[in-house]
Amino acid sequence: MELLIKDKIKQVKKGDQAAFEDIILFYQDKIYQHCHRMVGNAHEAEDIAQEAFIRAYMNIHSYDERRKFSTWLYRIATNLTIDRLRKRKPDYYLDAEVKGTDGLDMYSQLATDEKLPEDQLEGLELQNYIQKQIAELPPKYRSIIMLRYIEDFSLQEISEILDIPIGTVKTRIHRGREALRKKLRHV
Repeated sequence: MELLIKDKIKQVKKGDQAAFEDIILFYQDKIYQHCHRMVGNAHEAEDIAQEAFIRAYMNIHSYDERRKFSTWLYRIATNLTIDRLRKRKPDYYLDAEVKGTDGLDMYSQLATDEKLPEDQLEGLELQNYIQKQIAELPPKYRSIIMLRYIEDFSLQEISEILDIPIGTVKTRIHRGREALRKKLRHV
């Protein structure tokens, strides 16, 4: 698949805009999901993902074809999400009680596509709790943990996405896991 993407990139560099549409179609869900996990808001994630593709298109000439395109694209998306997180101030919290309800929080207001069986409820609650704890990590640890354990990138790929040395990646993974372990010690 990487060869097909590289072929499409060559077409884009020659001026074929339709070839970039194929690239977007292949990566849009992955980039959106990555951004959504980082910022925790669907609308912001859509905006950031769209901006990532625009930046990739505008800077396609600077892409080094000897490297994986996905790494380059994830780097753009990750940098945009970190910038967004730095700029925003929290104006709501998902665990805050909704006014006019009997103890319901914002989590209860999130839409779901399907009903979950009762026997999966406990696992789902644990997963949500862990996701919440990951979301509360500082952005530099959150991005590392997500890229490594949720997106399943290698240390080298994470190094390229974040533009930091592998040693720093290892250190941040360790520190991020330790911070997460402290948050989850009573679970």
